Amino acid sequence: MMTHRYLLFSGGNLGDWALDEVQEGDVLVGVDRGALFLLQHGIVPAYAVGDFDSVNEAERSQIEQQVASVASCDPVMKDLTDTEMAFRWALTQQPTEIILLGAVGSRLDHTLANLHLLVEAQKATVPCRIVDEKNEVLLVDGTAQIKKRRYRYVSLLPLSTQVTGITLEGFLYPLHRATLTIGQSLGISNELLGSHGTVSVESGQLLLIQSLD
Repeated sequence: MMTHRYLLFSGGNLGDWALDEVQEGDVLVGVDRGALFLLQHGIVPAYAVGDFDSVNEAERSQIEQQVASVASCDPVMKDLTDTEMAFRWALTQQPTEIILLGAVGSRLDHTLANLHLLVEAQKATVPCRIVDEKNEVLLVDGTAQIKKRRYRYVSLLPLSTQVTGITLEGFLYPLHRATLTIGQSLGISNELLGSHGTVSVESGQLLLIQSLD
């Protein structure tokens, strides 16, 4: 079975920047209004999923007519968010990576729930990132190599209660086997000294957020 990156376009903040993430061979998944976003940009996703309560009847009809595989559900009688449904389906496809786009928006509860999906990806040993216009988020529980690219800042926040043994190499503010506990802001707004850096963690789950102003 050939494996691919799976890009999930959810119904949060989306723009042309999201399309810049697409590479040849990627499988695109439209999640609720994210499916309409792709169609409006001339792209037919391989799969569309959701309750489609954020589109009108004409837009839903367009999605159902143009997308070959659509999985719809009741907007009330469901246990998972649309993004989590799409995410769990993508995990079953043996992806090389999952990228969540439009996973950040005005609903803070949905944004936090989507950040927690990084934990589920980690359990499945599938690389996963959340990307929006000015941020990229991943979860570190071992060692990660970070490239500077378009971002200025690198911030570290514990997702588990405590993260120990944090070592930073190639950063303006280095750390050596440091500990971060929920509620601390010590890891905010670090910067890379050069083109790349290394983040290592001995225990716990560390959110690594690369950001622009």
